[in-house]
Amino acid sequence: MQITNQKRLAARLLGCGVNRVWIHPSFVDQVASAVQTDDIREFIEEGWIKAKPVKGTSRVRARARLEQKRKGRRKGQGTRAGTANARNPKKNRWMRTIRSQRRVLKDLREDSTITPAQYRRYYLKAKGGSYRSIAHMRSQMTLEGVNLDGGDQ
Repeated sequence: MQITNQKRLAARLLGCGVNRVWIHPSFVDQVASAVQTDDIREFIEEGWIKAKPVKGTSRVRARARLEQKRKGRRKGQGTRAGTANARNPKKNRWMRTIRSQRRVLKDLREDSTITPAQYRRYYLKAKGGSYRSIAHMRSQMTLEGVNLDGGDQ
């Protein structure tokens, strides 16, 4: 039994494509016997013929991938596009280290762990890139005899 014509009519009435037309399996014989557009309209009202919902692209896989990326996965060599400098610019790295070092120096000066003269010296050394990190800067200060335990020297 052919229902191609009926599907075509239903698609026009429902305002969708032929592939989205759904016909209730129990009433296929009645639908096949329908010839006129009015008959098809009646079947649509009765619920024997419906338009299937539009299929979208599922976001499940995308969400799972994003979750993995948040954990730090999927960052291997094959995924990377762009140089290391494009992904984590040297300037940003420098700004991050120098700002943190300057913040520590400022705190040390304010609680008088270091004198303004010492502050200026270490500030300029930090500016020159002498210290890799705050820990490195602190260790150098300790080697040079600055007491960082909180009290005055």
